[in-house]
Amino acid sequence: MEVILLTKVDNLGDLGDKVKVRPGYARNFLIPSGKAKFATAANLAEFEARRAELEKLAAELLAKAEARKAELNGTTISITAKSVGEGKLFGSVGMADIVNALNEAGKNVEKKEVRLPDGAFHHAGEYQVDIHLHTDVNATITLEVIGEE
Repeated sequence: MEVILLTKVDNLGDLGDKVKVRPGYARNFLIPSGKAKFATAANLAEFEARRAELEKLAAELLAKAEARKAELNGTTISITAKSVGEGKLFGSVGMADIVNALNEAGKNVEKKEVRLPDGAFHHAGEYQVDIHLHTDVNATITLEVIGEE
């Protein structure tokens, strides 16, 4: 199934690209979320008429993401968790803990923006955490996990 992308989509394409995707991905995600339209002649003509407006909107979203990156980059947060000894935590520090700590520090971050490719943290220490703000913009924060017995 071919669709026209109305925004940039990770690992798929850029604004205005005509891409071939599986029907379920188009029907269940891309089209309902407003990221794409079916690639019909009428939709292609409508897209070309709105291209300038969509490009302006995409540029505004990118500028907002860059501003948020400048605010978040270099931020250091500390989270205290119970430990069993030698730095091993009794539980773990995950996305929800990181989001809560950032929101308490006055940085608005959503859970879906936090990237933990290796999963939650199970040991005390200092870690770098990526915050995915836009398809082209990632901020990096420093997370200090402090174990207390």
